[in-house]
Amino acid sequence: MEARHLSPKFEEAFRLAFDLHQTKGKQGRKGKDTPYVSHLMAVSSLVLEYGGSEEEAIAALLHDAVEDQGGSDTLRLIEQRFGPQVAKIVGDCSDCDGEPKPPWLERKAKYIAHIPHVAPSSRIVSLADKIHNAGTILRDVREHGVKTFERFNGKRDGTLWYYDSLARIFLAQRPDEMAKELNRIVDDLYMAAEIERPQELKVPEN
Repeated sequence: MEARHLSPKFEEAFRLAFDLHQTKGKQGRKGKDTPYVSHLMAVSSLVLEYGGSEEEAIAALLHDAVEDQGGSDTLRLIEQRFGPQVAKIVGDCSDCDGEPKPPWLERKAKYIAHIPHVAPSSRIVSLADKIHNAGTILRDVREHGVKTFERFNGKRDGTLWYYDSLARIFLAQRPDEMAKELNRIVDDLYMAAEIERPQELKVPEN
């Protein structure tokens, strides 16, 4: 089978993501010295590996640019350079549009409520993002223990609630392989945290 080819637009998107998050933002993964672009590359890779389009892979490279690097101005730049479809996906995958960010629980609850209404293109990018984030947390918990959760705004209970909520929504929406993979990771996260996964979720306290 002949491999799909990516256009120069994909390279342009990577250069923009690198410029925003690395050159200008000097952004790293939360509580780690890993360059943030590693996450963007991983999410885009997952999108492609699960059969996503080039537009979806471009949006994956840029999915955090709005909330972390420039807000609505950055979203307008993305639309100008990559079109309304990419901008729509990026907007759908953003839980806020820049600084100052609303409180963590408010942002996450709003994002969770929004997910059932997004289009398939936004769904695949959001799922790829959550699969990579949750998988990274799981590896760190296995290696460093439950203190890993302390570097996140939601701490242990909030972080588990957030990814568990999303896993259930994605499964209910369509139980495809991506949704099942996120659900498996969430199962393993509870096991690594030595907590039984609840039958019903309760919103954590602020």
